[in-house]
Amino acid sequence: MINYRLLKYTLLLLLCAACTFSKGQEKQEQNKQKQEQVKEQVVPIVSKEQEVKNIFKSKTDYIATNFNFPVGKPNAKGYYNAQVFGENNHLGDDWNAVTGGNTDLGDPIYSIANGYVNFAEDIGGGWGKVIRVWHLKADGKIVESLYAHCNTIIVKKGEFVKKGQKIATIGNADGQYLAHLHLEVREDINLPVGPGYSKTKKGYLDPTKFINKNR
Repeated sequence: MINYRLLKYTLLLLLCAACTFSKGQEKQEQNKQKQEQVKEQVVPIVSKEQEVKNIFKSKTDYIATNFNFPVGKPNAKGYYNAQVFGENNHLGDDWNAVTGGNTDLGDPIYSIANGYVNFAEDIGGGWGKVIRVWHLKADGKIVESLYAHCNTIIVKKGEFVKKGQKIATIGNADGQYLAHLHLEVREDINLPVGPGYSKTKKGYLDPTKFINKNR
């Protein structure tokens, strides 16, 4: 004789198990969809170096093949390095006209190589008007040049420049100094504008040595 009560109970158990399994599968599918959505939302982190290289991808004619001096181009004729890199913990070179005083006020400043202007602003203080240019070298290495105390800025952020192109004029940071160009060259392109002087020179290069080595 068939035990209908037992059969009914068994069928209920099977039905509950099926429902539980179905809900479990549905939850797994929902979790999988959420994981896929999260993956889609994750933006890969791009380093500053890769960002710079991407900028030059379609502008290969602006890759820096060699470097010149920023005044009296190409060899700084008529100028002298008044405060060399490392002197008094100086992080750059100070270029002055041999005629002295403010005689070089308004003289042209040239980009030391092909590059991309990533900063061009008047930040006041002891810096005045500052320009920063990224240079992607033919060997894939990136350096940055910084030009400070400018009297006038001719270029804008986002512009590509050629070696020897006039980008600014020599200034005196609104009368704080005698006119001169403060030039820095950095191998660490993540540095802030910085102090101009520091015992720690990590990330900075001797501008004159670097230019002479990469003529």
